[in-house]
Amino acid sequence: MAQDTFAFIIHPIQIKKDVKRKFPFLGTVLPEPVINYASRYFPPLYISEITGITSQDTGNETLGWFLACPYTPPTMMSLPVKTVYNKIIQTGRKAESLGAKMLGLGAFTSVVGDAGVTIAEALDIPVTTGDSYTVAIAVEAMYEAANQMGIDISQATVAVVGATGAIGKACSQLLSLDVGKLIVVGRRADATDAVCEVCSGNHAEVVASTQMADIYQADLILTVTSAIDAVIEPEHLKPGAVVLDVARPRDVSVRVAQERSDVLVIEGGMVEVPGQHPDFHFNFGFPERKVFACMAETIVLSLEGHYEDYTVGRDIELWRIQEIQKIARRHGFKLAGLRSFEHAVTQDKIDAVREQAVINRKTWSPVIS
Repeated sequence: MAQDTFAFIIHPIQIKKDVKRKFPFLGTVLPEPVINYASRYFPPLYISEITGITSQDTGNETLGWFLACPYTPPTMMSLPVKTVYNKIIQTGRKAESLGAKMLGLGAFTSVVGDAGVTIAEALDIPVTTGDSYTVAIAVEAMYEAANQMGIDISQATVAVVGATGAIGKACSQLLSLDVGKLIVVGRRADATDAVCEVCSGNHAEVVASTQMADIYQADLILTVTSAIDAVIEPEHLKPGAVVLDVARPRDVSVRVAQERSDVLVIEGGMVEVPGQHPDFHFNFGFPERKVFACMAETIVLSLEGHYEDYTVGRDIELWRIQEIQKIARRHGFKLAGLRSFEHAVTQDKIDAVREQAVINRKTWSPVIS
């Protein structure tokens, strides 16, 4: 039987730190603006081979590769979209030459332009952004965090920041089935109103907002914008709030970790892969056996032998989210605990946040209006 294969495209996000992972000297000596400028001229890069990921259902192993589209987020945002498309397509051609049968688009390569549609049309191999499984795991992680923090989902007020994007809209739809109140937050009133309409009629009371100050009332916040800089600061959060940051680069300011010991910030989408000895042969910042959910979707589709375009475009269908979650569970993929600013979230950490929140609620008041 032919080997199942895949490739996944990554690119620098924490720019100096990520460049240093592959090129220690350059990442150390080059200033960030120089890396941003020089990235325009780098070719697609082979990063590593991925081995040892084995389905618990079939026992089959898939072979994969990490490839880098060298553009940084500021470079992608400043160049013409056609130029960015061309570089991503070049990287996809490199995946084809390696023998990949499925291509995953990571981070900004999945959101630029039409979210993978043009890329998929230009390549011979099928493409996925990984957004369907990202949504499934994000909501699963939020419910797990709520449970550990003692928050009743059915009564909770939940805000989705970036609700008008593909992932934000799909997360909003799923959350509206279960939560008490849902605040969908975006930059444009017409777009947030449209998401609000789609989510109405389920369990949640749904309201739309274009003001970040409105997330202060939320017990749980899911944030997934495509902003380059942080959008959630310490003053946006009430004591005891849980923030699930699905965005890359992060939406939550590092100041939150430094100044708010009474809130819990977790990263969305960390998944444990099946197999005795999975090896990515590259340190992308996660513990062993752990990947982003978007990576996992690409791998799942390879193990399933589902070699067709999967999640592309701006609309993520709920049936597809449910389907990929079911397939992933069958092959042995699962939510890999909670993680915050590149560290595991322990029970001691959760207990400390809850205790500090109780103290701070007695004197805390919002400083923005």
